[in-house]
Amino acid sequence: MMETLVFLQTNLLSIVLGLVTCILVWMIRGKQKSFGRFPPGPRPVPLIGNLLQIDLKEPYKSYEEFCKKYGSVCTIWLANKPVVILSGYQTLKDALVTQGEEFSGRAQYPFLMKATNGYGVLVSSGHRWRELRRFSITTLKNFGMGRRSVEERVQEEARSLVKAFDELNGGLFDPRELLCNAVSNVICSTVFGHRFEYKDPEFLLLYNAVTDAFIVLNSRIGQLYNMFPGILDRFPGKHRDMFALLQEAQAYVKKEADIRLKHLDANSIPQDFIEAFVIKMIQEKDVPNSEFHYGNLLGSVWNLFSAGTETTSSTLRQMLLMMIKHPQIQARVQKEIDEVVGQDRSPSMEDRSKMPYTDAVIHEVQRHMDLAPTSLPHKVTADTEFKSYHIPKDTMVLPLLSSVLFDPKLWKNPNNFDPENFLDEEGRFKKNDAFLAFGLGKRICLGEGLARMELFLFTCSLLQRFTFVGTKPPEEIVTNPKNCSFGRLPCVYDCYAKLRV
Repeated sequence: MMETLVFLQTNLLSIVLGLVTCILVWMIRGKQKSFGRFPPGPRPVPLIGNLLQIDLKEPYKSYEEFCKKYGSVCTIWLANKPVVILSGYQTLKDALVTQGEEFSGRAQYPFLMKATNGYGVLVSSGHRWRELRRFSITTLKNFGMGRRSVEERVQEEARSLVKAFDELNGGLFDPRELLCNAVSNVICSTVFGHRFEYKDPEFLLLYNAVTDAFIVLNSRIGQLYNMFPGILDRFPGKHRDMFALLQEAQAYVKKEADIRLKHLDANSIPQDFIEAFVIKMIQEKDVPNSEFHYGNLLGSVWNLFSAGTETTSSTLRQMLLMMIKHPQIQARVQKEIDEVVGQDRSPSMEDRSKMPYTDAVIHEVQRHMDLAPTSLPHKVTADTEFKSYHIPKDTMVLPLLSSVLFDPKLWKNPNNFDPENFLDEEGRFKKNDAFLAFGLGKRICLGEGLARMELFLFTCSLLQRFTFVGTKPPEEIVTNPKNCSFGRLPCVYDCYAKLRV
């Protein structure tokens, strides 16, 4: 009797699994058939799509191989969802600029949707995205910030960072934490109107919420969450702890907004980003379906922190590492700083036009580092015809930025670190349209101006005061960024910051 029961259970399980497999195959084939002229790509398998063909540590490397095989527009399947990959400068330009409106949507990455509850400029599309992006760009551009410009705030933080380095007395240290603190504090100054001391509990709450989110996003659990959010939400783990910490940080931002709401009126001159948003909330309190409410405020503030902290601080870490690796380049940058800025004042953005070599070095660090090989996922906002293919509305699209940043047709010396990629024959800075470190088209990074300012002022301030030296001879220093699921991060290293004589 028992053997019969086991036999029946085994056969029943086999029948159920067989039916499930048949249904999944039918669904995928049905989707593929219904999509008709969808871009080509590797054949998916039921339930998991092309996951077994993708290196989860370096997914963009797999995307590059798919594009080489199937063309500059190809399709992969993540679980049962199709994703269109775009590769090469002309293809990206045709999609993100020429057909920019159709490709301007933001795919609903489950991780980002959970972190923001679907609010904020980063994850939104359509009317909400246009309203919030216009407001954010205008606000950041016009500050001003009441009495103090954004540049003054970055200069203030640069002086604090130099002081923190100075207090190390030339000892061995890992620059990661101090650089992250400084960049995060620039965002704090922009959002809250003032900087924090690095050990302030409120600053640490905001800082830890952002860094933990980035760590989880770049982990395997973060990748799995984006594929199976409903399942992962039911299990404990780092992702649950991170989301809880993020809620604490958002509660602090809401408390700050509440304080301002009690004391502001619609005619106030905003002193920070929160004040500007709250004033807009007051002005539109009677506007039906206004996008200016607490949800979008909290989402937009998180966007500023998440998009602006780890990216800029990681670039600065890579900058110092490249200076250690190439002391002759470091010395040439310092010579230019001495000639243009000197030692008696803080560097300013007016200096940049007179410092072509320093500008070229900063650009080359960004290009060669390839921090974000793919931009955040887009989606098409309508059924779209593109390069003889048909892409259905709401399909996720991944622009492969690294395919442009290392294209030998577009750069003098693409595979090596070489500032000459951004200099002409006379040593003047030369722009290159293929420099897509901030993206391309309507979804280009809205914090690009702030990031460029931070990279220039922090780099000049640090090299004005210090020479950076590694623990090994330059030829033994490894500078290749560490690959992670969402991008490329500098390797961990220790160094010395020696006072310049």
